[in-house]
Amino acid sequence: MAFHAQMACMCKYRAILCTVTRSGALLAATSLVHLSAQAAPPPMTIPAGDVDSSYQGASFWDGLNRSTAVLGDMGGLRSSLARRGITLGIQETSEYLGNVSGGTSKGFQYDGLTTITMQVNTQRAFGLYGGLFNVSALNIHGTNLSADNLSTLQTASGIEADRGTRLWELWYDQKFLDEDRLDVKIGQQSLDQEFMVSTNALYFVNTMFGWPMLPSADLPGGGPAYPLSALGARVAVRPVDGVQILAGVFSATPVSRPDGDPQVVNHNGLSFPVGHGTMSIVEAQFSYPSLGSMVEPDEKPALGWTYRIGAWYNSQQFADQRYDTDGNSLADPNSNGTGRPHHGDYAFYAVADHLVWRDSLDPNRTVALFGRLMWTPLKDRNLIDMSLNAGMVFHSPFRYRTDDTFGVGVGYAHVSRQASDLDRDTNAFNSTTSPVRGAEKFIELTYQYQFKPWMQIQPDIQYVFNPGAGLPVSSGSSQRIKNELVLGVRTNISF
Repeated sequence: MAFHAQMACMCKYRAILCTVTRSGALLAATSLVHLSAQAAPPPMTIPAGDVDSSYQGASFWDGLNRSTAVLGDMGGLRSSLARRGITLGIQETSEYLGNVSGGTSKGFQYDGLTTITMQVNTQRAFGLYGGLFNVSALNIHGTNLSADNLSTLQTASGIEADRGTRLWELWYDQKFLDEDRLDVKIGQQSLDQEFMVSTNALYFVNTMFGWPMLPSADLPGGGPAYPLSALGARVAVRPVDGVQILAGVFSATPVSRPDGDPQVVNHNGLSFPVGHGTMSIVEAQFSYPSLGSMVEPDEKPALGWTYRIGAWYNSQQFADQRYDTDGNSLADPNSNGTGRPHHGDYAFYAVADHLVWRDSLDPNRTVALFGRLMWTPLKDRNLIDMSLNAGMVFHSPFRYRTDDTFGVGVGYAHVSRQASDLDRDTNAFNSTTSPVRGAEKFIELTYQYQFKPWMQIQPDIQYVFNPGAGLPVSSGSSQRIKNELVLGVRTNISF
């Protein structure tokens, strides 16, 4: 992807941070990431078997108190669909977040996401065992706090995106062999739903506990993840209990052309670009105890864990972060403004989820730790060369509040040396003292309160250190954006 194309969508949202040399090369004061950097919506479970018994025969008012969905059985519609193998899930996530200190400006904003998912179980629908058809759509509404106020790399909310209604995923999954040890999925897929996932990290609000910072910044269009996706095929193999191998090949980019905001280029999700290279990914998962493990009557349940290791490779062209095609610095007034092309990009990652404590009197009360590290040695073509997330999740922190969850998590994103050197070049050529980008860190505290079976209320606090990895408060300024305190609340409602 050409240097100008990479930077175009960033300047659209952060024009005050963009300065251009006489040659047209963007200076290092620009923001680091595509603001389409993908997030991850809150998990939504869509059962593919019998309809939830709490729906059946429940009136609307009964459903408000005991159903897992506000609309209950929808007057018998859900039950009728379930008998034909069809399940329907509707979830509304709403947030009101704001920064009370730091940032480019202060204030609170609303953003929301409606997710609709329909699945068809082929065995119940027409007798084919092991098949599942899935289609999902998104309606994204509200504003974007991170773009408007924060200018952070690791954006405050996992549902922030351009407003609009779009197709998200459209795929078919088929299981094979005894005990379903082989699984093949084909179609339009969002990789953040299966790959690089920490199950404990998904309780948090910040974007980077879903799709990591490194691929969000480095891959074309931010990668095939929420709110975008890409055509491809994924194979899952379980050779022995406790071990699963995932491998997939997808379109290299979720958009048909590299210029502009990817979510505007593919504004309704109906662009299915092919022929622009491939995105290949492989992941090995190791879990204990394995599926079907037995526990003796006098034996305590094991403290389970899941470890994942993986790697991805993208075959597209990637622009150098410092030098143009003539070997000049992109900050040089004589630069042609086009980053030197490099073929391909790759990274390695590891994810860990580990249960470390269980209450002997109440097994619902547990403490789990998680961590995820992603790294690439290719510093010449990548804005971010390392990202890290880690944290702790306490399930049922108060007795008899079995569905509540408290969590504390941290995030770290490191800017590559090549991008930092461009900042130094910029200062040298322009006789300025603008900050040199380095790393951004944040901490988040969150509490998920189960208000009703169908509704969660989640107050949230985030504090960001060195926003944007050291972006200036305005173009040409020697002052960095001050650290940010972000407060807010999220609600999840299942309909």
